[in-house]
Amino acid sequence: MSSIDIRQQLAHLPLFHQLSPEQLSELAGHGKTLRVDKGETLFRRGDACDGMYAVVYGKVKLTLMSPQGVEKVMEIIHPGQSFAEAVMFLGKPMPVEAQTLEDSLLLHIGAAGIFQILAADPNFARNMLAGMSMRLHGMVRDVERYSLESALQRVIGYLLQQLDAGADQPATLTLEANKNLIASRLNLTPETFSRVLQQLAKAGLAEVNGREIRLSDPAALSRYGLDAG
Repeated sequence: MSSIDIRQQLAHLPLFHQLSPEQLSELAGHGKTLRVDKGETLFRRGDACDGMYAVVYGKVKLTLMSPQGVEKVMEIIHPGQSFAEAVMFLGKPMPVEAQTLEDSLLLHIGAAGIFQILAADPNFARNMLAGMSMRLHGMVRDVERYSLESALQRVIGYLLQQLDAGADQPATLTLEANKNLIASRLNLTPETFSRVLQQLAKAGLAEVNGREIRLSDPAALSRYGLDAG
């Protein structure tokens, strides 16, 4: 794809909304598009980091592998989100592995281009800091949940997060990945995750059909989680 195409893709990503046309063109000169098939590895833990990535469409999982070969899903990156920028600033090797969950279109933006825009545009610097702060906040929230919440509360919290904010009507959601990956993301075994879904189904709060889950009463589901605490 040409640099014009990259510029257009950059313009549609929330992180770059405030950049001027000139800045977008400059940044596009440091970018490239990556069409990646499902299941391909973008980088492995320990690889050098020479820039950041943004997802145009598709999904990417960031994982850690234990010495025993057990995969831990740290995060699932969706369209409009970026990743690897914090590592780029540190100048450290990649701490995780990145693999596509779907056929994906990604942008890779070289570090030199990012640093040039940061030096010239304080608003862009604030946007990047806000994005990384939100990710840090999410990771702290995850640690809190793993430490303080039961398996039931974690699953309920995850399901409610997938709904539109404030949704209190019956709704159907589709899991963003297979149940094993979601379980890993919640620091649960697949068996525990399935057992909790069965518990919610028996309580009349969820209907599970593969990756589709219908929540008959989100407000009641939320109360069920609070009562479990």
